[in-house]
Amino acid sequence: MSEVIPLGAWVDHGVHYLLDHDAQTFDSIGKVIESFAALIEHGLQAVPMWALMAFFVGIGLWRVGWRFALFTLLAMLLIYGTGFWDQMVITLGLTLSATLISLLLGVPLGIWTAKSRTVEMMVRPVLDLMQTMPAFVYLIPAAMLFGLGRVPGILSTVIFAMPPAVRLTSLGIKHVNREIVEAGQAFGCTPLQLLYKVQFPNALPSIMTGVNQTIMMALSMVIIASMVGAGGLGNDVLASIQRLDIGLGFESGLSVVMLAIILDRITESFGRSPGTARAPLLSGLRSLMKVRKVRRAPTAQHS
Repeated sequence: MSEVIPLGAWVDHGVHYLLDHDAQTFDSIGKVIESFAALIEHGLQAVPMWALMAFFVGIGLWRVGWRFALFTLLAMLLIYGTGFWDQMVITLGLTLSATLISLLLGVPLGIWTAKSRTVEMMVRPVLDLMQTMPAFVYLIPAAMLFGLGRVPGILSTVIFAMPPAVRLTSLGIKHVNREIVEAGQAFGCTPLQLLYKVQFPNALPSIMTGVNQTIMMALSMVIIASMVGAGGLGNDVLASIQRLDIGLGFESGLSVVMLAIILDRITESFGRSPGTARAPLLSGLRSLMKVRKVRRAPTAQHS
């Protein structure tokens, strides 16, 4: 079939042109990202299993409640018991690396789009393209420019996962109450002070929702990135597809689900106020204190 507009050929020539003229630049970028990802991954692997488990259980107890803390403990014991703990740690490291890069780029860009109508008009169609393009497409140019391994997997994940951080940061800044902003201006806040002391704290629930969505999209894309050698649980999922191994696919997929639920509930809790987040724990402690008082009361009357 003849093409009226050979768009695919143009893109292909563009990628090859970059390879021919800027290979050293991409190698330098790849080394920086590789070092950053390796630092996070090796740091997580250096933490003992029981310490990492206790960390997540403790945060779950503090931010969500004792029921979720119990679920986190059982979920992590299940991952360890099925033999996917090491792969889960690698997947967690890849997800954190991609999420941090996405936030470092996405949050400032979201603030900029909230402040400038022109920037918003330019960025919005690009975000639409990034969100709607099939995820597998990002792996092709990433693998051509950076080879196989963690780097193309992380970069394709960043492209796929960054839009929610940009959109929800911009939405949160825009929807800060105008009266609060005017009060800050009346007290003599500079534009920078107004942003970080007034607008950003009030937009934090929306921004944290963006962080939550970025982590979830990064986790889903990291699994797909195993096709270019990113590693982690995605390797087991890919191997189960290639070998038609239902058991391996179920176990590795269940580990992904457990990790996703833990990360989702914890990051979601940070979008609420600390008092609200601690409410399940405080209510549990209060009910325990009431039970103790009720038990002590009959003893005092009897004496």
